[in-house]
Amino acid sequence: MSPDHAPDQSTVGFDELLRGCRLAAGLTQAELAARAGIGVRTVRDLERARSSRPQRTTVELLAAALGLTGADLAGFAAAARGHAAALRPAVPRQYAPTLAAVAAGADGDDPAPGTTGGGSRGVPPPAELIGRDCDVAELANILTAADSSGAGLTSLVGLAGVGKTSLALAVAARVTGQLPGGAGGIVVTEGSSVSDVLTATATVFDVGRLHDLAGRLADAPALLLVDAVERAPVATADALHWLLRVAPTLRVVATGRHPVGLPGERVWPVAPLEVPPADTEADLAAVADYPAVKLFLARLRKVRREQVHLTEVGALVGLVRRLGGLPLALELAAARGRALDLNEIFNRYGDRPLDLTGAPSREAVAVTLRDAVAASYTLLTPAERRGVRRLSVLRNRWSVELAEGMLAADGTPDATGTPGTTGTTTGTTTGTTTTTGTGTDDAGGPVDPVPFLDRLMSLGLLGARGVGPYRFRLIDVIRDLATERAAAHGELSAIRRRHAVLFAGLAERATADLAGPKLVATVNRLDEVASDLWAALAHSANDDPHTALRLAAALPRWWRFRGRDVAGRRWLRRLLDDPRMVDVDPSVRAWAQVGVVQLAVEHGAGAQELPAARAALATFAQLGDTAGELATRTVLSAACLAAGQFTEARDHAQAVLAIAGRTGRVRDMTLAQHDLAWHEVRVGDLRAARRRLAAVDRLAARTGEDRLRLLARANLAEVARLEGRYARAVDLARRVLAALTAVGDPSHRRRVLGTLALALAQDGRLAEAVAALTQLRSYSVPVDELDRGPVRPVDPAGAGDDPRCALIEATIAAGRGDRELAVEWYAVAARSRCGGSQPRDAVEALVALVAGTETAAARQAALDRLAAAAQESGITLLPRERQEIGWPEQV
Repeated sequence: MSPDHAPDQSTVGFDELLRGCRLAAGLTQAELAARAGIGVRTVRDLERARSSRPQRTTVELLAAALGLTGADLAGFAAAARGHAAALRPAVPRQYAPTLAAVAAGADGDDPAPGTTGGGSRGVPPPAELIGRDCDVAELANILTAADSSGAGLTSLVGLAGVGKTSLALAVAARVTGQLPGGAGGIVVTEGSSVSDVLTATATVFDVGRLHDLAGRLADAPALLLVDAVERAPVATADALHWLLRVAPTLRVVATGRHPVGLPGERVWPVAPLEVPPADTEADLAAVADYPAVKLFLARLRKVRREQVHLTEVGALVGLVRRLGGLPLALELAAARGRALDLNEIFNRYGDRPLDLTGAPSREAVAVTLRDAVAASYTLLTPAERRGVRRLSVLRNRWSVELAEGMLAADGTPDATGTPGTTGTTTGTTTGTTTTTGTGTDDAGGPVDPVPFLDRLMSLGLLGARGVGPYRFRLIDVIRDLATERAAAHGELSAIRRRHAVLFAGLAERATADLAGPKLVATVNRLDEVASDLWAALAHSANDDPHTALRLAAALPRWWRFRGRDVAGRRWLRRLLDDPRMVDVDPSVRAWAQVGVVQLAVEHGAGAQELPAARAALATFAQLGDTAGELATRTVLSAACLAAGQFTEARDHAQAVLAIAGRTGRVRDMTLAQHDLAWHEVRVGDLRAARRRLAAVDRLAARTGEDRLRLLARANLAEVARLEGRYARAVDLARRVLAALTAVGDPSHRRRVLGTLALALAQDGRLAEAVAALTQLRSYSVPVDELDRGPVRPVDPAGAGDDPRCALIEATIAAGRGDRELAVEWYAVAARSRCGGSQPRDAVEALVALVAGTETAAARQAALDRLAAAAQESGITLLPRERQEIGWPEQV
């Protein structure tokens, strides 16, 4: 029967009649059994029609517990005797259940079923709501707008436990006074019919007859809350369609795990609460205002009196982040605070939040996070579940294009594009393909990402933040569940292989832009998917080493720019030494060898990787790869310089300049001029060095590479310092340092800081020099080592200090008149290997030792050491240095 002709009464069996009366009374099966003094299993069996002829005593106890009298009692007894024509009793006003139980719960997705009275009296006040102020305000504006168009049906959708019902109650409390027709609420139960929904609606709005409901709602705008629509989606949709047609001024706010599905419906995904960012300081005051933290602490206070200890703050931040800000998960975890401290909770549940379980409910069923999440997962079609399992391997935030790559049909090459990552790859890649097994509960075939992502968002399973390409993220617990299901279907390894191939392709496409004017933007873009890059590398290193090497070979410039040269070199060396790499693409191997040398040079180990560089050069020569040869010769020049092989280093730089000039590769010409400028400094020709650095500036301007221009100016600052123009050196260094700090590049910041601090000390500005030295020491520790603890202070007795830092310490001590301490620090700087990355610092320290030595024997010994160091490093002393120690011009 259609809704607009639905009768007030209908014929039902005893099972349906009992359930209807219980729900109308607002009782659970356990509560009804307790009132009647019978077992809950008896009630359950009667409602499931497993016991068609209950005993007379049982019927009487149930009727008394339900408060049935008169015709209602007679109909109830008749139905118990098997009379199929028994009438459903009308719902008495005094038995109309309310939403109060819902408001008191964590989320209200599984409340006690029932209805609430009409008018402004019916909807109970909401429980404390945290982090939803904006949602409440926006929804209230929609519901109370003068133009009521579009305000008919608003569906709050999301995971179980995300707080949909609490949000709906808060909105109702905000708008009830502004709607003359009042507010009422009903809760949909499993098996509810259209007549059930309409009858309950009539009850909460004080309408005795169903066909009078339209007239009651037509009088003035009113609000109806409908909770848990997923329990009877078809009946609820039909009933709401009829209500909104006959009562255009009615506002309906529905909550559920999916939208109702009516035309004109406004879908409002309810997202988890905001959590602190990953880089947030572990300070309680700094994180306490984040909604997820605030909710967790509020629930924690209910089970323990002790305040959060300083040692627990890190675990607190990690826990709320790992739980993804889901209110139900936060409450279940906080409940563990009665027996565990926060560190113990995090250690026990941080890697398995789905195992969190709450206390048994009124029906003796425990609230399990895994079951709550699975209820939303099962709303998806088999193909959609397959898609979610594939997306579950993506970490942090990702783009539509990355989703498309993961959802592509099996066997599709990794040709997915990524915004802003176009450009030719540095190395040669092959069209690697991957296959992903399908589970037993889904069908194969690709999934169109746009409607699929829209579907996930409409169900509240997918969050989106911002407007950039990398804005999507699966809700954490959904991702965890999908990963579990992928493993159960035997798909996880194949999905991870697909993920690694996808990100290897992304990294290779980004490589070209890591060496040009787009460098900073490309580095930032890779930063956004950093967790995926590391995860892809970790998984593929074990299961698909060829793909792992492709990925690692594309990342050295990113690693170097972000100070990860030590970790990056370890990865490349591990993969290059893997015996499974015997048949890897020669070009991929060669680019990996170039990368390992480049990273080794960054931390003074370039000489150790010279064999790898020479092997790469031979490979590129055999392949006729000019780009590869130029890149290899460039890193070879730096590695040979570190190894003290100065002639070969200069030969490689000159070869790069010649080849790049013939082929019109301006950027490689720029790098060659930069390297050759340092050879001019080494032989003491500062004027020639300035000319080459001016050429670097001009060439970099032609290519639009501001970063290379900055490096040229940084080197000009060092040249000015060597010339004794300390004020000019300080000015140039500070300008360059400000620009480099804005774009990253820790290795070059270290070098510029060293120039700045030493120039300040030599200029007598000792306080500024000390400040710069302190900053330099923080940069001198590789990023990979920072997690091991704070930077330890050093003293002259230590042998591990950077030679430039030691030279600065000595210059500061000399400026303060502490000659003895200065000599000790000069000795530390002089002990550095002259063939290392900073041989001139050792020579400068020896010059100072010679100048400061008083006895003839000690002076001669220092002079001998200086002569040996200059010969070993190939460094020619500057005129002012020769004058300072009294060396003749020809020495």
